[in-house]
Amino acid sequence: MKMRRSILILLLFLLSILETTILPWIIPDAWQTRIVPNLVFIVILFVTVYHHRHTALVLGLTFGMLHDVIFYGRILGAHSFTMGLSAYLIGLVFQIPRAPLPMMLSVVLLGSLLADSMLFGIYNVFNLNQQPYSWAIMYHMLPTMLFHFAMALLLYVPLRRQLEYLKKETLKEDNA
Repeated sequence: MKMRRSILILLLFLLSILETTILPWIIPDAWQTRIVPNLVFIVILFVTVYHHRHTALVLGLTFGMLHDVIFYGRILGAHSFTMGLSAYLIGLVFQIPRAPLPMMLSVVLLGSLLADSMLFGIYNVFNLNQQPYSWAIMYHMLPTMLFHFAMALLLYVPLRRQLEYLKKETLKEDNA
């Protein structure tokens, strides 16, 4: 089981590196300010549905803090809080061991909207954004949600298989 968990954590680190090095070259320049490619959060949403919400909470807090330290230094902990809490809340609603593709894509859309809305609220409280919520939805959240939808579509089959193996190994270890 430790092997699968370490593979999952390694995958999250690799995705974190990928979203900072390669994705900025792939995403067109006109969309650079509108799309926030958070592949790590997509995987964490898969973990919350296919594995367990507590694991997703810890991964969200950890990798969210990594995002805060590396990318967003204005408020330390905002991304950590939003990634962890939104993954946990999504896990409360959608804990389905064999969630079909349409359900998982809906989870990614809802999770992305929830995390971005919470982040918008935090930035509003600290007066870091001057735009209204409707503007943020149209010019930031919707393009990001569509990007996350497309990435979740690409990652669905391999992630689902790996997380089902992890779940089986966890159940075997708990029963032994």
